[in-house]
Amino acid sequence: MGRNRTAWATTVALMAATLGVAAVPADATTATTAQTTACPTGWGSLAKTRSAATLESVTNIRTGRHTCFDRMVVDVPGAGTSGLGYSVRYVSRLYQDGSGNYIPVGGGAVLEVRVAAPAYDPETGQPTYPVRAGQRLKGVDLTGYRTFRDARFAGSFEGDTQIGLGVRARLPFRVWVATDRVVVDVAHNWTGAP
Repeated sequence: MGRNRTAWATTVALMAATLGVAAVPADATTATTAQTTACPTGWGSLAKTRSAATLESVTNIRTGRHTCFDRMVVDVPGAGTSGLGYSVRYVSRLYQDGSGNYIPVGGGAVLEVRVAAPAYDPETGQPTYPVRAGQRLKGVDLTGYRTFRDARFAGSFEGDTQIGLGVRARLPFRVWVATDRVVVDVAHNWTGAP
């Protein structure tokens, strides 16, 4: 049985040499595939909104790095998908709802992210996302991100939660709703290159 395997391997090697086919290591194929990844395009940088509201509360805000974009997720457990509304737009400066106080946000451009859910329990008034206005988002470390530069909590006013997301420059973004969360993706560039 061992002789059959050896004969088969020899035959394959001779055929490859005759046809001019070179063996390619598996990691080289993977690297080539990764380099040809096509990133989505056509998101644009104009304001994006969705009208809906929920009585559920924001409990967490988190971020992640991806091949083509940086992502921010606002978790609203129990909201499903139909009750989650949002407004996301570029602003020249971020001002807190209610007070009108200016909140500095680092980066070349600022996305104002509003989610139609409070960061407090509507029945008790107790915070469900306990961060003070102007502070960095709890547990978010943007070291190594290609697009995100800063993320500040602006507050929660009249059932909306407001966040300032500092990005490298005015870049295309998309906003979408998944079960119990609002997702904001900001592309690394305008060209669609990874």
